Amino acid sequence: MTSISSFARAGVAALGIFFFTPSLHAQVLVKADPTIQNLTRQVSAQELERLVRGLVSFETRHSLSSTKDKKKGIGAARNWAQAELEKAAATANGRMTVTQDRYTVKADGRRIPQDVEMANVMATLKGTDPNDDRVFIVSGHIDSRNTDVMDATGKAPGANDDGSGTAAVIELARVMARQTFPATIIFVCVQGEEQGLYGAKHLAERARKENWNLVAMLNNDMIGNSYSDETRLHDNTRVRIFSEGVPALETPEMAAWRKSTGGENDSRSRQLARYMKEMGTRYVPQLDVVLNYRTDRFLRGGDHTPFSQAGFTAVRVCEMNENYQYQHQNVRTENGIAYGDFPEHVDFEYLRKNTTLNLATLANLALAPASPEEVGVVTSNLTNQTELRWKAPTKGEKPAGYYILMRETASPMWEKKIYVEGTTTTLPYSKDNYFFAVQAVDAEGHESLPIMPKPIR
Repeated sequence: MTSISSFARAGVAALGIFFFTPSLHAQVLVKADPTIQNLTRQVSAQELERLVRGLVSFETRHSLSSTKDKKKGIGAARNWAQAELEKAAATANGRMTVTQDRYTVKADGRRIPQDVEMANVMATLKGTDPNDDRVFIVSGHIDSRNTDVMDATGKAPGANDDGSGTAAVIELARVMARQTFPATIIFVCVQGEEQGLYGAKHLAERARKENWNLVAMLNNDMIGNSYSDETRLHDNTRVRIFSEGVPALETPEMAAWRKSTGGENDSRSRQLARYMKEMGTRYVPQLDVVLNYRTDRFLRGGDHTPFSQAGFTAVRVCEMNENYQYQHQNVRTENGIAYGDFPEHVDFEYLRKNTTLNLATLANLALAPASPEEVGVVTSNLTNQTELRWKAPTKGEKPAGYYILMRETASPMWEKKIYVEGTTTTLPYSKDNYFFAVQAVDAEGHESLPIMPKPIR
């Protein structure tokens, strides 16, 4: 079956069922919100290139490099990123604030030889609805490295790793600052990733300590390279999203529910990944979002991981094909090969598309109602039908209606959307043969993240 594309408006009927046929030539409706579409058109490959080259100009952004030099090192790079985000904030009518969230990392005997102060550069676009406390985070890591992770002085341009993700964050802030959203979006350039994900750990711990209603975290790490070494693949039409299956922070109750329902492929992070794939179909031409059902690549890690470990919904956006001649390499020429992570190796049109994917996802989520609450599937009777119940979100905008998502148990993507306006429905499909989820939708068609039902009696 083809996966669902999108439906930008909930509709007026009490019940509308959208079917998708197995045919590769089946008609698929793609209806985009003009407001979001206009925002996506403002993402600029030229601006992204300017930002990447600006980051590279600091020679190294190693987390242990100078914080005093005004032209070189991590301190100068952080101040530059703050200034760029402040340009965006100047257009937001006071709704965006920019700070350097400083924290001290204690010596760990490994990649932190002595106590060091680091900082995450953050721009917070405050939501306009005082009753909507949802928070969304988009990040890229500002630090760079050479082959030796402890080399704090050698040139480490870091154009793609992770100048691309950092540039995307700054460009997203520039484009989205003028738009109002009921929920809050935080754009953050994270430090300390290469030394042990320290900036992400600090931010995840802060979010947990301050009880943020953090709905989703999008980590962008290496999203600008479209040419791989060894395989020689050159492809700027696909991007990977990594998401956990079994939640890293799983309670015994969650484990029992997962085991009883076969929900290993339905964590909230995996629902976010599916959501992003749908947003890519809707808003980003010539980009196929590839869902990678792993937390991350072998031998590697990323800033989404501390958020997953803290129990938050988080994914990693990453280029489809990596080039190991460029990343984590000392700048040099060897056997006729030029090593090093330079802007010349970044495909800025590809970076633009991946940045646009983030924008479409963030905008749709931040404009949508909150997810439905207490979603359940009634299991007290032997029946070939499925009864679902839920409650409207208690905060923020009241939904215009709800989508019931449906797929066969072996399918990786949702296959049908069923629109209802109440908070209960009975479907002529067996709960034993399908997976279901419920998402809230407003009158303009902005959908919340789907919620899987728990068995109820």
